Amino acid sequence: MENLRKVDSRGYLYKLGHSKTNQDGKENPDDAKPVSGKAAAAMDAWLEVSGITEGPIFRRILKGGKVLDEPLDPTAVRKIVKRRCLQAGLPGDFSAHSLRSGFVTEAGRRKMDPADAMAMTGHRHYETFMGYYRAEDPLDRKASRMLDGDDAAVE
Repeated sequence: MENLRKVDSRGYLYKLGHSKTNQDGKENPDDAKPVSGKAAAAMDAWLEVSGITEGPIFRRILKGGKVLDEPLDPTAVRKIVKRRCLQAGLPGDFSAHSLRSGFVTEAGRRKMDPADAMAMTGHRHYETFMGYYRAEDPLDRKASRMLDGDDAAVE
């Protein structure tokens, strides 16, 4: 909680100390990640319902709904991701690291500015960032239907 700061009605800034792209944990102003929109609303709801005011934000929850003081274990995060992907009917073998690939891939599909997306992931090199992009089925790409007419290429 000491790394999470409510900015205003728009959301939060989360200071990410140690991460895959900041393994030494040195403070960097670019490490403040925005939590806004629906994510901020979900954070508000979680903090209210859990009663968390200090310590880890995401914690282990017992089957009866009791929120423990201990943080989520990386193994638990992996299991949650795997379970949710299975429930969504997604083919493939997923892990917590799949969230990074999923973010980069979705940012690409939505035509987001790579610099903005890289600021969120912490990547400094475009080539490394693009290594996380998972291309869609080639037959679903707009470029494959350019000869079909204006409507097909502009969906």
